[in-house]
Amino acid sequence: MSVHRRGRDEILGMAYSDHDLVVFLARRLRSRLQRRLRRLTDWAPGRPESEHATPPR
Repeated sequence: MSVHRRGRDEILGMAYSDHDLVVFLARRLRSRLQRRLRRLTDWAPGRPESEHATPPR
């Protein structure tokens, strides 16, 4: 499998079966979601339950 990113092709790995493809995509999606959640929680200046925290604009 490869992806075209930043103007070039990047090899991501080899899928030998449909199962390999599903596992690869699930891991990729999970890592993207984890990065997004981390970005959302990194902006909070206080404790997570703080009502006065405002997100970046």
